[in-house]
Amino acid sequence: MKKEFNIIISGVGGQGIITLTRILTEAALIERYDLKSSELHGLSQRGGSVESHIRFGQKIYSPLVKIGGSDLIISLESQEALKVCYYASKTNTIFLVNDFIKPILNAKVFSSKNISKELKRFSKRLFFVPASKITKEKLDKEVLAGVYLLGYAVFKKLIPLKPNSVLKAIEKIVPKKYFLLNKKAFYLTRYD
Repeated sequence: MKKEFNIIISGVGGQGIITLTRILTEAALIERYDLKSSELHGLSQRGGSVESHIRFGQKIYSPLVKIGGSDLIISLESQEALKVCYYASKTNTIFLVNDFIKPILNAKVFSSKNISKELKRFSKRLFFVPASKITKEKLDKEVLAGVYLLGYAVFKKLIPLKPNSVLKAIEKIVPKKYFLLNKKAFYLTRYD
């Protein structure tokens, strides 16, 4: 891994972004990285935008990812990826986007195709994954899309964290009664 790794997670309230942030920071701690994180969640309880920053590496001084400084952008809602694209660097950033759109009242809804086309202006490394659809079909819970995408990132080596560390973090952060379900979501992409 380079000196540091910078992640932006975006989506809307109720998608488990704060939990996903806590899992990632715990996994980085397990691997003994220095880390900082920050959350921005204004009207998240009303389905509004949520954004979190996670930075880990040898020595981290600030919790916020600089513009153009993200290595990985995980977006749990496709349109929200457009709101954080300025954190991307054309040469390095990976976009991992849940192919899920939550309509906004009285606003134009962009298609996944249009969103993908726009994001390609910021990075050529773009993965659109129907995580909400898959977790709804296989586990009957759309809210597991974030853990599914985390598994995707880990097993496709888009993030420099070991699967075992992430699984230990899930076990520590997620309530015990939901651990097995989250473990299944995490491992769904292991052999894809």
